[in-house]
Amino acid sequence: MTWILKIPKPFSGGLILSYKCTNVCRHCLYASSPKWRGDWISIGDAERILSQLAEIMREIYPRGFNDVGVNVGLHFTGGEPFLNFNLLLGLVKSADRLGIPSIFVETNCFWCVDDSVTEERFLTLKDAGLRSVLLSVNPFVVEQIPFVRVERAIRIGEKVFGGRIMVYNPIFYDQFRRLGVEGTLPFKEYMARMKRVDPVSLRHGLSFYSILPMARAAYMLGYLYRKYPARHFFNLSCINDLTRNWHIHIDNYCNYIPGYCAGISLGDARDIDGICQGIDLDDHPVIGMLVSDGGIGKLYDFAVKEFGYRELEEGYISKCHLCVDIRRWIVQQTDEFRELKPVEFYLHLEESVEGSSTS
Repeated sequence: MTWILKIPKPFSGGLILSYKCTNVCRHCLYASSPKWRGDWISIGDAERILSQLAEIMREIYPRGFNDVGVNVGLHFTGGEPFLNFNLLLGLVKSADRLGIPSIFVETNCFWCVDDSVTEERFLTLKDAGLRSVLLSVNPFVVEQIPFVRVERAIRIGEKVFGGRIMVYNPIFYDQFRRLGVEGTLPFKEYMARMKRVDPVSLRHGLSFYSILPMARAAYMLGYLYRKYPARHFFNLSCINDLTRNWHIHIDNYCNYIPGYCAGISLGDARDIDGICQGIDLDDHPVIGMLVSDGGIGKLYDFAVKEFGYRELEEGYISKCHLCVDIRRWIVQQTDEFRELKPVEFYLHLEESVEGSSTS
């Protein structure tokens, strides 16, 4: 009997223009870095995807809706989308022409080197239809991007977009202001200074709310959190994560990524309607295991039996940590699972900060 997993139409989402970035952030959900191949999404693929999203969102949002928020409408992201400004600008124009609501772009502000450049690009994007910007503010960005650039982006962004910008996360922005940061700040120094100045704010900033315990964070920041043996997560299913309809992502290879589950593809996003009609889990066995009762435990047993997976002695900080570690092990052994894409994601999970660019 064929088992079909129904996927709801997306309420909001992001288009990853490329995984290539200026930075290697310790908490990156998508394991972005300068070492990724550019592989920017093609105009043809992007417009095909945007046309489908526009049709879906017309059914969901009332006419004229343009409120901004992290989990509404469409955002362009990466990697770092400002590495290819002309592509970003063209896709903003396309999304606006198609009537997609609440269009915003996410950036680490590396390019905000002076006021004139920053204002010119923000104004150009606004004139093209951009409604807002999301500015990444955290200890991992500021480890590599001078904080003065972030402050410039916030100041000029508020002017251009009428105060409709999003700062993620304001907890960290307040911390850096109190610490008097202007340039870059190594993470170890950030930790030491915050422990002296405000340990409560430090704990709050590094909570799971601000830093999701998955992907690269599980490896590069895992020492900050309590760890558990694999069996602690065996009874957990991922069905809600894999079928949620908000803040999904579509990458430059046209992989339809459920929520924050990087490295998992529900199918080719050039056919979103086909994906939403249902996924044949016989053809996607890893997803089939994860959405079943006790899904994490089933995937673990499968990986141990079929591929010799070995449990991490130090344990795991979350079910997502266990899941991604199992998936990483599997792609090192075989390429038979079509849902484990892009494979390159798994190669950059433990990449170090050294060697990243801020220019």
